[in-house]
Amino acid sequence: MPPLISAEPRIEPLASEADAEAFRQINEEWISRLFTLTDDDRKVLKDPFGQIVAPGGDVLVARIGGGVVVGCVALVPYPNKVVELAKMGVTPQAQGQGIGRKLVAAAVARACELGARRVFLGTNSRLAPAIHLYEGAGFTRITREQLPVADYYARADILMELPLQ
Repeated sequence: MPPLISAEPRIEPLASEADAEAFRQINEEWISRLFTLTDDDRKVLKDPFGQIVAPGGDVLVARIGGGVVVGCVALVPYPNKVVELAKMGVTPQAQGQGIGRKLVAAAVARACELGARRVFLGTNSRLAPAIHLYEGAGFTRITREQLPVADYYARADILMELPLQ
C-alpha cells in the first residue's frame, strides 16, 4: 500500500481556530483511546491560544496537501527557561510516515528560538514508539523529583528531558 503522504509535510505554528480544532481532535482521540481525558487536558485542548501561546509557548501543526492538519505538538512554557513538549499526536492514517520525528525536531528548534534551556516531557510506557522517538531525538530519562513542576500527570510513568544550548 502506498504511503498516505506523498509530499513532505509542512510544520507551521498554530494559525487559526480550524488549527486549534484539529489540535483538540487529534489529542482527544489518542488520549481518550489510551487513557482518560482529564479536566487539565480539556482546559488546554479547548483553548491552546490562551493556555499555551499567550503565555509564551507555541503549538506546531504538521500539514499535508491543501493544508490538512495530520499532527501537532505543543511547547508549554514554565519559569526558568523551561518548556514542556506536550500534546503531541499524529492522526492514525498518517502514522508511520516520519511526521512525529519531524514534529519533535521542529519543536526542539522552536524551543531554542523561544530561549528555552531545557525541554521536558512525560509519556507512558504503553507508548513504545513515542519513547523510541524521544530517545532518538536525544531526550534522556529523569525521575519525578527532577521535574521542574509539581502535580504532573499521573499517567506519565516515564519522564524525559533534553538540555538545550
